[in-house]
Amino acid sequence: MSASNTARSYGSVTKTFHWLTVLLILTAIPLGIIANRLAYDTSDALALKAFLFSMHKTVGITAFFVALARIAWALSQPKPAGLNPDHRAESFLAELVHWLLYGSLVLVPLTGWIHHASTAGFAPIWWPFGQNLPLVPKSEALAGFTAGLHIVLERVLAASILLHIAGALKHHFIDKDDTLRRMLPGKTEAGTPHAASKIGPLAAAVVVWIGAMGIGSALGMYQSHSETGPRAELAEVQSDWTVNSGTLALTITQFGSEVTGSFEDWTADITYAEQEGPGSHGSVTALISIGSLTLGSVTGQALGPDFFDADAHPTAEFNAELIFQADGYTAEGTLSIRGNEVPVVMPFDLSVEGNEATMSGRLTLDRRDFKIGDNMPDEGSLAFGVAVNIDLSATRSE
Repeated sequence: MSASNTARSYGSVTKTFHWLTVLLILTAIPLGIIANRLAYDTSDALALKAFLFSMHKTVGITAFFVALARIAWALSQPKPAGLNPDHRAESFLAELVHWLLYGSLVLVPLTGWIHHASTAGFAPIWWPFGQNLPLVPKSEALAGFTAGLHIVLERVLAASILLHIAGALKHHFIDKDDTLRRMLPGKTEAGTPHAASKIGPLAAAVVVWIGAMGIGSALGMYQSHSETGPRAELAEVQSDWTVNSGTLALTITQFGSEVTGSFEDWTADITYAEQEGPGSHGSVTALISIGSLTLGSVTGQALGPDFFDADAHPTAEFNAELIFQADGYTAEGTLSIRGNEVPVVMPFDLSVEGNEATMSGRLTLDRRDFKIGDNMPDEGSLAFGVAVNIDLSATRSE
């Protein structure tokens, strides 16, 4: 059997691409469905879920590159003629399904890959080339959009596969022609070359994709990942210092990889007065809306009942004295999360110029002190240490 196609038969390269694609897609789709449905309420369950998602992503990326190679090969080869050119509607539908298949085989893994690159954490791709993509920023809005798009296009792909299989079986068992046999091992020649329209089916495929994406939009499938979690309404504070800008970030380590996120909503009531010598130079009371946390692909998990439990404990509170000593500043007080109050000491740097101040602090917490992630008692899936970084600038109130 020849490696190349002819006008009446498929070559060995095309057949290899076809059946390899079948294997990859029929592996990737069930893996994704099973992984999505699995719980993650224990370390072992989370590890299994992450394993299946990593396998799903890795197989999907493999399918993406196989699809590109397959398309490149198809463009260089003659396409064997259809066996029933007189059945115009059927021929049109067959071409439409082929366009949907080729396009979806690229778009489905590509949107999944962009989603993976635009968020952080959970289930890496198993390869040595890193987890990011050029020109793809870390963005929860982009992650939410591409996650929804991935699902919508996967449905188009699944429907196209079912139509493709149905058509092949019709040709084989009802028409009793050689359409299916031409894609099986061995050389089978059939069909008479004839002109076939490609623009019409391609245009129809584009309409199908646009329609599917429109349905996805109507169903609200493109929501930003940052829009999860009930946000507590924080009262305005009358502070001696008004925070102009700032970040309250945390970094966890999951399966050996760091995942960084931040709280969007928080307030700080700060008193501070420069004075000579060591001792208390002021105080701070900070309230944090737990539901405003974004933590990459694990945001929903982090806000759930086994972790921050945002529904039952919508806020965290930090109360501390601002202590100056010879070796610098510390904020010494208590941090309350999930109703668990823990003493903390946070070193920080402070710069004050007139009425403007900048501050940055670093602190490592043990999640076990706050009863967070007690269902994961070892560090294999989730490390005990959580790094907290605070950076802010403030102006002295008039």
